[in-house]
Amino acid sequence: MAPEEQVLRTARSLEENGFQVFLAETADQARQYVLNRIPSGAVVYNPPSRTLEQIGLAVDIETSTRFKPLRARINSMDRIKQRGEIRQLISSPDVIVGSVHAITEKGEVLIASASGSQLGPEVFGAGTVICVVGTQKLVPTLDEGFRRIREYCYPLEDDRARQVYGQPSAIRKILVVNAELPGRITIVLVKQVLGF
Repeated sequence: MAPEEQVLRTARSLEENGFQVFLAETADQARQYVLNRIPSGAVVYNPPSRTLEQIGLAVDIETSTRFKPLRARINSMDRIKQRGEIRQLISSPDVIVGSVHAITEKGEVLIASASGSQLGPEVFGAGTVICVVGTQKLVPTLDEGFRRIREYCYPLEDDRARQVYGQPSAIRKILVVNAELPGRITIVLVKQVLGF
């Protein structure tokens, strides 16, 4: 876990870079905060995330009747014949809820991906981006963030991908968000160990 002073320093940097920050003491507090932030009727995409699974938020989103979850719809579509439609749906939801792999003390956010499917909406396509992040993912520098992805996150994600999909994972794309227009991206920092 990151010490309190590192959490506060990182939160200040994130806010200076245009991110909204919510500090949650518990996973349940983070979960309730996120659910309250999603407007009724919104189209919501939640890419695969160990963090969201751990805190029950993935199930909350995927079974909601208050808004329109995309995962069930996408999972029911033909991945070959409807590939273009799937890509369009994922690219521009009203809200995307996920996590990240590292955040530096300067407020730089790092997200790695094998396919890149979640990166488009996080960069620009989604109107609202909410990331739930355990504070063990806070690192001093960008180099340490890349190192965390390679040496810690990737082996765990590779094991998960082999079990779930029957194939290895890969670090094909890494997004670094240095700053954002205020109000679009919210980082929920949870003072617990969550996800990879």
